[in-house]
Amino acid sequence: MIGRMVTAGEVMEEIEKDRVFYEESGGGVTFSGGEPLMQPGFLHALLSKCKERKIHTALDTSGYVSWETLSRISANVDLFLYDIKHTDDRRHMELTGVSNRQIFHNLKNLAGAGKKIWIRVPVMPGLNDDQENMLKIADLMHALNLKDIFLLPYHRIATDKYGRLGRVYLLSDLQTPSDEYMHGTVERLSAYGLNVKIGG
Repeated sequence: MIGRMVTAGEVMEEIEKDRVFYEESGGGVTFSGGEPLMQPGFLHALLSKCKERKIHTALDTSGYVSWETLSRISANVDLFLYDIKHTDDRRHMELTGVSNRQIFHNLKNLAGAGKKIWIRVPVMPGLNDDQENMLKIADLMHALNLKDIFLLPYHRIATDKYGRLGRVYLLSDLQTPSDEYMHGTVERLSAYGLNVKIGG
């Protein structure tokens, strides 16, 4: 285990050091992970402090959390970076070990509340890159009036990290999706009226 215990106040001191960059760029703070909502109380405190200081906040999340927890922090989140891995519940269970029902329930609630949401899809060849899945994501976004989607091509960066930890990387044979596939998918999703970007 590497790290140290910190308070929300200590983290805010670090955040404040970059305020000039936020103001000049129009950016802010992104809470990522892992899953930031695994520490909802701490996250809520940080988001509240950012809101008090008028610092833009983004939350990168899988959405796999109770609506009660998500709704509590949502008022202080300016932008949700919301991951969707698979639309089929059975396949989602096989790939992640959990159902996607709560994830979609939360997404619909956030969209219904008018929150700004960017959908992010990790593109994993042979696992979730079939066109049926991609077009179902487009259908879902259309139904929820969401426009922005980021396709994140699988990369092999984690291979070396697992090796250093003495662990077996189960996706070592997975290849990065081809440029041809990525650009073809961008064209198909753009035809749905979506704003599609690769990476991000």
